[in-house]
Amino acid sequence: MSDMQRLHRITYLLQARKCVPLVDFLNELEISKATFKRDLEYLRSRMNASIIFDRFQGGYRFENLQDAHKVELPGLWFTEKEATALALMHQLLASLDKGGLIGPHIEPLSAIIDNILGQHQISAKELRKRIKVLPMAQRKTSVQSFAELGSALLNRQRLQITYYAKVKNETTQREVSPQQLIYYRDNWYLDAYCHLREELRSFAVDGIHSAVILNQKAKEVPEKELKDYFGQSYGLFSGKANQRAKLRFTPEQARWISTEVWHQDQVGYFDGEGYYILEFDYNRDPELVMDILKYGSAVEVLRPASLRKRVAQELSRAIKKY
Repeated sequence: MSDMQRLHRITYLLQARKCVPLVDFLNELEISKATFKRDLEYLRSRMNASIIFDRFQGGYRFENLQDAHKVELPGLWFTEKEATALALMHQLLASLDKGGLIGPHIEPLSAIIDNILGQHQISAKELRKRIKVLPMAQRKTSVQSFAELGSALLNRQRLQITYYAKVKNETTQREVSPQQLIYYRDNWYLDAYCHLREELRSFAVDGIHSAVILNQKAKEVPEKELKDYFGQSYGLFSGKANQRAKLRFTPEQARWISTEVWHQDQVGYFDGEGYYILEFDYNRDPELVMDILKYGSAVEVLRPASLRKRVAQELSRAIKKY
């Protein structure tokens, strides 16, 4: 961390937390007490920051709360449009995170954005009132392991996880090498190399009941291998694609389907009668079958025959319930 980055971080912590103990500065910045004293003196003498030590609260704070907004450090400037875009992105991210995974970690950013926009006519609070994100099928997810997952992912370390698989209704202990975090259909997933199964696996984050960072380097999986395994097949039912689906949507439904992305390498086109044909590769079909069923009579599976049969069986079972 450079000298200027430390100064930005010290100011940020004071603005976000109001009062910060010395030990928090030393731990989060990973610096000595002498270095912190030098940085503090620089902020006071060069930046006119009225930072004092409050013996009653046991930490450093701005003498007046208004002073927290007056400290200007070089290296970070925003135009009104840029600050507004920052507020919009923050609100979108917070709205998507209804499961509470990263909200607590990005919340301090709100104070900084409010400070930036406080200089302009547009209020960050006003923007937040005007933007709504309505998630679908989102699961309530625990935040207890998210920090460990992110840290291990970025520092390329292995994890020891306790994982509950809902499909099998079983809990296992696994050592994994995290490769990437995926936000898919309003839920979080960890793509990792599983040392127990000795292959790539995707873990629902809400199924990871505990995670411990190990002092061991993660196994690196080439990006092409990750893409081939997780990217070729449909959705999260990953694995090398070995089948190709061909669906036909009615002309009425085609107006919407023609603008949707079901697969990154899909092929879509209109036939001579106005029907929309959608083709893409996949491996296993449980998630695909569910997506097809929600369109009811507006879609027909043309191939493969196995997928057509699976959809017909599910429709038959559904009819018997009514």
